[in-house]
Amino acid sequence: MDKSFDPKTNYQQTKKDTGYVTRKDATQEDYDRLGFKAGLEVHQQLKTKKKLFCNCPAGIYHGNCDYDAEILRHMRPTLSELGEYDGTALMEFKTRKNIIYRIKNETTCTYEIDDTPPFPINREALYIALEISLLSKFNIVGEVHITRKQYLDGSIPTGFQRTAIVGVEGEIQLNNKKVRLIQLSIEEDACREISDVAHVRTYKTDRLGIPLIETVTYPDFLNPDEVREGAEYIRYLNRSTGKVRVGSGSGREDVNVSCRGGSRVEIKGVSHNKLIPELTHNEVFRQIALLKIRDKLIKRFPSSKKRTEWRIVHKTIEPDEVRFDINSLQKDTGQKIIQVSINLPGFKGILSHFTQPGQMFANELSDRLKVIACIEKPNMIHSEQIDLSAENFNFQAIRAALQSGKNDALLLIWGPEEDIPTAIDTIEERCRMAFEGVPNESRKSFNDGTTIFERVLPGADRMYPDTDSPPIPLEDKDITQFSNKLPIEIHKRYTQLKKWNIPVDTYDYILRNNLCPHLEKIIEDLNMDPKFVGTLFGHTLKHTEGQFESSPDFEYERVYDLFLYLKKNNLDFEISKSVIPLVYRYPNKNFGSILKILKFEKTDRANILSKIPDLNKKFNRVHMSKNAQARVDWIMGKLRSSALGNMDLKTLREIVENE
Repeated sequence: MDKSFDPKTNYQQTKKDTGYVTRKDATQEDYDRLGFKAGLEVHQQLKTKKKLFCNCPAGIYHGNCDYDAEILRHMRPTLSELGEYDGTALMEFKTRKNIIYRIKNETTCTYEIDDTPPFPINREALYIALEISLLSKFNIVGEVHITRKQYLDGSIPTGFQRTAIVGVEGEIQLNNKKVRLIQLSIEEDACREISDVAHVRTYKTDRLGIPLIETVTYPDFLNPDEVREGAEYIRYLNRSTGKVRVGSGSGREDVNVSCRGGSRVEIKGVSHNKLIPELTHNEVFRQIALLKIRDKLIKRFPSSKKRTEWRIVHKTIEPDEVRFDINSLQKDTGQKIIQVSINLPGFKGILSHFTQPGQMFANELSDRLKVIACIEKPNMIHSEQIDLSAENFNFQAIRAALQSGKNDALLLIWGPEEDIPTAIDTIEERCRMAFEGVPNESRKSFNDGTTIFERVLPGADRMYPDTDSPPIPLEDKDITQFSNKLPIEIHKRYTQLKKWNIPVDTYDYILRNNLCPHLEKIIEDLNMDPKFVGTLFGHTLKHTEGQFESSPDFEYERVYDLFLYLKKNNLDFEISKSVIPLVYRYPNKNFGSILKILKFEKTDRANILSKIPDLNKKFNRVHMSKNAQARVDWIMGKLRSSALGNMDLKTLREIVENE
């Protein structure tokens, strides 16, 4: 390694070169300068009894070790009707994966393992999709046509997903803008991945076939916070029907991001909307970094012929040639491990070039070795590695063996002998992509806001008609029927919550749990203060859910029952804040029993107020302070337990202050 070259300094310099700023410091001007553009694909499971194309029960999940049988499959690509292969399918074929499916008889049938044709589509699911399409202002299709979408990653045993468009060209209303929607589709969910190590990928089939909808937006989002707002809005909209599943994994987002001069990159399977802003922010800067790398390489190779003829040079080496022992890094697989040195002409400074926080261009290579060549990490080291010094690794030996120039970069990769040819091709392919800029690809997200390569972005030629399923006409009477009973639109719910003067920090909890109908019923039937009711749900109940494990019998309707009980018994509603945690944990207990647990005793107002003069005198005896506020707080503390539920505490405080 050239001692005059400091990879750590280069990383910081190239980070500055991209103009990277943290998300909290970024402004709309920054995103406009970068040409930030993003769209969403929001997937939401539907709450149906059965799966989409068979009669297996939906929504029943099993542990990873709870299964009745295993099936082994190998996936192979097929030609499209145009005589072409899908790029994603070819990439998956290179991995030579053994796909294992763990099957539980309770949730799987012969359809799901591709031994029988599909049953007729689940009409319950189709009508839920139709209702949500209307709520999103989509134009409803005249006929539903089932198509097949290729997936060779093994997530669906058939190698394709059955999907159908229900609505096209809709819109949603955000706070400051409308966002156009491309389409809403209904489709079957894929398997749950359990593990993916080397050439073995394992799935469970319990989630397979559960009906879900996919809402696709145009790339109308111009900053990361808008993307999150759009994802939240669509989630609230779906949940407002009360006909979708909730909980971990029931809703997932794919986010498509690009910058000016970049390409569409899909961030797959974002499970929490709160991660979206950091992920999209870092992705747009990653693309800017890749464009900077492209510009540097073009400057070094100005001739298009030289770029076309660019090739790597590689050589198999013995471990003692470079004084490097991989045994401490490579797990013992029982396979023969080969070490290969690779020279990258003109790539000096590129491997340590910043791409995203904590990562450099070398990570782009290592990630693809893991995914395509199936060589587990760590799988390579390079001449610009920050934690590698010339003293503990003889890169000079590699440089001499490969006749590497001073402007070249060097890699050492290792892995099973059978995987090395794919690994070499993968390294060269990704480096050649660097001359073009930003590759179209799907990336996996992490909670720290970074992403890694997952697969090549699929093309349009992976979809074709499903010959097993006839078209399904949608009658005007069905559309009219659903149009007349749609829930209130989400942007109108926002207006309603503001009108009720409910705290803004409760909106997310209220909307994602579809609590507005419950609030409306309580406020209108019992003539209650909207702010109090909204705060009880959005603060007290939310806090309770975070503190205690709920009973499966708890339903939000119990809050209405509680308020009705308090009103009939002429009890002050303030005590509901103490009752709610017990109702949440023990929903089948009657309210009288819960009040006994709280040691509540009913008393009249006069009895409570009669204690004020004696408490006032007692404060004079036990306290030296003459502070009026301290006196009021002390007296309220003594009266609170007896007053709670018997009279309004604010009124009591006013009386104490006057006394």
